[in-house]
Amino acid sequence: MIQILKLQGTDKQLYQLVGPLVMDPNILQYNNGYPFKTGEQFVWYIAIEKHKVAGFIPLNLRKNEHIINNYYAKAENHDAILEALLEAVLTDEEESTQPLVAVVQTLHKDLFERKGFEITKTWKLYIKMQKAS
Repeated sequence: MIQILKLQGTDKQLYQLVGPLVMDPNILQYNNGYPFKTGEQFVWYIAIEKHKVAGFIPLNLRKNEHIINNYYAKAENHDAILEALLEAVLTDEEESTQPLVAVVQTLHKDLFERKGFEITKTWKLYIKMQKAS
């Protein structure tokens, strides 16, 4: 069973949970070498499976839009973890008046489309998508 924790971007528990992951070279490779960022304007959704961090989605709460970017899910049970994380974000964002945007790895395009996102821009490794109203 996957449990989802929601933490503010500067919560000390966040650093204990994801710190070892975001500095792991293999996980940085999953993110195509881009560093993971956080701050006061972030909310992190963290998937816990078998008492270990299995993935996360940081949500950047900008003034004009909320952005999913630089997320991670471990290889084992990858799709289920990512889907559970995305569901948690979508549930919390239902009442938001800000557009929900995601910078999605190309291999996750179908999952985001199933969840109601539409393509707004395409790059080589990523797709910018927005949740349809």
